[in-house]
Amino acid sequence: MTSLASVTLEVADPTAADRFYTAAFGLGSQVRLRASEAPTTGFRGFTMSITVSQPADVDSFIGSAIEAGATSLKPASKSLWGYGGVVQAPDGTIWKLATSSKKNTGPATRKIDDLVLLLGAEDVKASKQFYVEQGLSVAKSFGGKYVEFASDDSSPVKLALYKRRGLAKDVGVPEDGSGSHRIVLGSTTGAFTDPDGFAWEPTSVTSPSA
Repeated sequence: MTSLASVTLEVADPTAADRFYTAAFGLGSQVRLRASEAPTTGFRGFTMSITVSQPADVDSFIGSAIEAGATSLKPASKSLWGYGGVVQAPDGTIWKLATSSKKNTGPATRKIDDLVLLLGAEDVKASKQFYVEQGLSVAKSFGGKYVEFASDDSSPVKLALYKRRGLAKDVGVPEDGSGSHRIVLGSTTGAFTDPDGFAWEPTSVTSPSA
């Protein structure tokens, strides 16, 4: 079975990005970094999402991210589904911090429950079929709006598809964008590129952060 084995963000300065992610979210090997100067403008078509257990952790992560140099795209607030906010890292990656809980049960623990990569798809059903044909298994599916793929315990990041327009709206940015996605996905099998231009490569090729 094919699965997502790693996520590599392509950044202008891997050393600076590593400092940011360590200070902001305490991320280590979950997300890898690689130098790239590939042209990119506007929305890159994906977001990273950190889910936690309570609002205090959302506030803690957003606070440390902004202190480390992130830009606030959506201040943390309550909604029908819970509590969350959105920041953009200095390298341009958009991060959503969220919890389904609206009340705190104690002080912030800064424990990450799930790390999710959401790929914006122009046609979610078509992209879902493409990934199924590549060997990924569907865990959840909501028509043409959202798909979540199954992951094993060894995968540090969950993979999901979301309508591109809806994903951009959710994080508060225009959906227009061009050039490189500035992200490479590590595959447990071979190399391929999905219908929206997201590139996968064998995980052995993906190098750890610099």
